[in-house]
Amino acid sequence: METTNVGKKSILETFFKLSENGTDVKTEILAGFTTYITVAYALLVIPNILKMSGMNAAGLKGDEAALLTILNDPIVGSAFASTCIAAAIGTLIMAFYANLPFVLAPGIGLTAFFSYSVCLKLGYTWQQGLTAVCISGFIFILITLTSIREKIVDALPQNLKLAITGGIGLFIALIGLKSGSVIVANPGTLVSFGSFTNPHTALTIIGIVITGILVARKVKGSMLIGIILTTIVGIPMGITQTSGFKLFYVPPIGKTFFAFDFPGLLSHGGSGVIGAIISIVMVVVTFSLVDLFDSIGTLVGTAQKSGMVDENGRVKNIRKALFADAFATTLGGALGTTTLATVVESAAGIAEGGRTGLTNVVVGVLFIISIFFGGVIGIVPAEATSPALVIVGVLMLGAVSDIEFNDFTEALPAFFTIAIMPFSYSIANGVAAGIIFYPIMKVVTGRKKEVHPIMYIMAFLFILRFILLPE
Repeated sequence: METTNVGKKSILETFFKLSENGTDVKTEILAGFTTYITVAYALLVIPNILKMSGMNAAGLKGDEAALLTILNDPIVGSAFASTCIAAAIGTLIMAFYANLPFVLAPGIGLTAFFSYSVCLKLGYTWQQGLTAVCISGFIFILITLTSIREKIVDALPQNLKLAITGGIGLFIALIGLKSGSVIVANPGTLVSFGSFTNPHTALTIIGIVITGILVARKVKGSMLIGIILTTIVGIPMGITQTSGFKLFYVPPIGKTFFAFDFPGLLSHGGSGVIGAIISIVMVVVTFSLVDLFDSIGTLVGTAQKSGMVDENGRVKNIRKALFADAFATTLGGALGTTTLATVVESAAGIAEGGRTGLTNVVVGVLFIISIFFGGVIGIVPAEATSPALVIVGVLMLGAVSDIEFNDFTEALPAFFTIAIMPFSYSIANGVAAGIIFYPIMKVVTGRKKEVHPIMYIMAFLFILRFILLPE
């Protein structure tokens, strides 16, 4: 028996190189549980955002889909299962191929872009949106096999990267406040504050307070704990519906698998093939850019802080990590969820000492187990997940503190990137605005040498999109 245990340890030691990375089995397992607890809230939030795109049996979009749950809608249930499966597979690929403790899961910002910008704003069906996600994944695989991905990263100025992150934070927060009835439509002033007499508004604010306190006190798993506590508070308020509750429930699996619509994507909007292609390029580029910056930023920032870099200061196995990320994006589109990205919550497990792919093995297994608890997920109301969106928005907005606002040629493009996203309810518009204004400001001030040639190409494409496909 003792020999068997030693043998098992030696297999893990040999494959994941635990001693070489200054860790052990116990530390990696603890790190895996910590990361899972921190990121598990996304499993609650992602299906709630996806159903707004029309990814439900009735094809309802926006607020009409708000009352749908995993338990009463097979498509929403399948989207939940797909999220768990895709995150598990992507995370395990990162574990076994790159041997790194970075978790891959659908990003909330990209999911919001998918539902609210691509499907609601631009009018694509969710099947066409998944097709665009898959295309961006294939593009990622191709550019990862070359040096193009690194060149794109180098082409975009640092201040725009920070602005994109901050703008998405504002956009996500607005979505959370709107879905939680804290911000409501007003014909006279466009928007206004919700009423505290409305139990939906009250519960959302309670949830923000609870989650905010937990995050401020640095409680591990604060997002997930906040969602659970807010859901419980919603029971006596009549918002959390527990009738028909099932602890163990396996949602339908496969109803969103390979739900592609290439013909519809090419003929979208009746603007002809050329116009449709320009619109598709806009969507795909935005998916790619946001995923690109999220993943690169998470990998580089977290690795630097934890010492997971080589002698040249580069993230260990970064090319393998980027390939795992690219493959996972394609996988996400194929299974029926949105772009998978390297999530920043991975830092929680790394802070606990996780240094190898064994941490990810634990997280991946827990993602798979989560599929069997769809009943628990199904009773969580939007008012309980909305606070998580607001808090994530706050954390993402912190990136703007590093923007060089004292240089107006940097400040104006960054401002438009940040402001246009929530004001136009479109991440794509914000990215486009920043990329268009950046070369303009640099050229007219005689600083065109600061603009990478790739920026001119992207700015030209975005201008074409606005001219040929006005909203």
